[in-house]
Amino acid sequence: MGILEKIAEIEREIARTQKNKATEYHLGLLKAKLAKYRSQLLEPSKKGEKGEGFDVLKSGDARVALIGFPSVGKSTMLSTLTKTESEAANYEFTTLTCIPGVIEYQGANIQLLDLPGIIEGAAQGKGRGRQVIAVARTADLVLMMLDATKPNVHRELLERELESVGIRLNKRKPNIYFKQKKGGGLSFNSTCSLSRCNEKMVQTILHSFKIFNAEVLFREDCTEDEFIDVVTANRVYLPCLYVYNKIDQISIEEVDRLARQPHSIVVSCNMKLNLDYMLEALWEALQLIRVYTKKPGAPPDFDDGLILRKGVSVEHVCHAIHRTLAAQFKYALVWGTSTKYSPQRVGISHVMADEDVIQVVKK
Repeated sequence: MGILEKIAEIEREIARTQKNKATEYHLGLLKAKLAKYRSQLLEPSKKGEKGEGFDVLKSGDARVALIGFPSVGKSTMLSTLTKTESEAANYEFTTLTCIPGVIEYQGANIQLLDLPGIIEGAAQGKGRGRQVIAVARTADLVLMMLDATKPNVHRELLERELESVGIRLNKRKPNIYFKQKKGGGLSFNSTCSLSRCNEKMVQTILHSFKIFNAEVLFREDCTEDEFIDVVTANRVYLPCLYVYNKIDQISIEEVDRLARQPHSIVVSCNMKLNLDYMLEALWEALQLIRVYTKKPGAPPDFDDGLILRKGVSVEHVCHAIHRTLAAQFKYALVWGTSTKYSPQRVGISHVMADEDVIQVVKK
């Protein structure tokens, strides 16, 4: 019995088991087994056996993966936003490999990957699905392309495919401390009242992973699924934007309904509608900021800014300029919204904001 059959068998059993107090531990055990088999499916079976993937070099300041069913307008989107031409036609599976393009926006180079269309069962490897999903795991953000003229079931199907291979969309990492130990049994604590998981459930799940000595601390009320995510430790938490294409073919009321859903954007690639707002939302979701440098006695260099992530400190800026600069750092002068007055003399741990100007003074 192969892994795929085992997964199908467990999924069937979960579907036919009623959820109540008597069966919750049995369901927890099944979910843990399912997670174990799925992570086996993701990893290559033999040591040294190289997986067949799309070989795309990571470049630019951020990486965005375009995911969607065949023929929803992914290639048209890539050709419209970037200088790269991706073949687009009105039949399915026009794109058969991964085509990278670069969006130049506000001085940043954002790598956009046009991936082949996903079909149902992609997580099991149908239609090059596993390679597509492997590339999506390395991205900083997922752009899920959906057809506004088709029912919303497509979105749920894609979410389920990505969920089953350990990609969690628009979710935070569960606040659970988990550490395996050499001995001493299971130590279980929580800093809040738990309503969705308890010690017996945690013990059942850990036993199915053959873990008998561990330290577990729940800092928030999590479900058993979230605890399994923490134990397997191969989950990727990515922001996701749902882009509804072909809005020129539906009514304005339907466009309004789609646009009001969380993390959703409505566009039309053919008529180039709303693409500027989509780029703005993309910039916000990637949490990128621009920091400009300034030499003493000279105006700031606004042409060549540093593209960094939100929440970076002066130390990160120093490393971005040159790796030896942080060791010789004395203080920095900062102009911008992160300071109380301009210029403010700051230390190495000062947190930068978007469009700040910095002048570093060495020892």
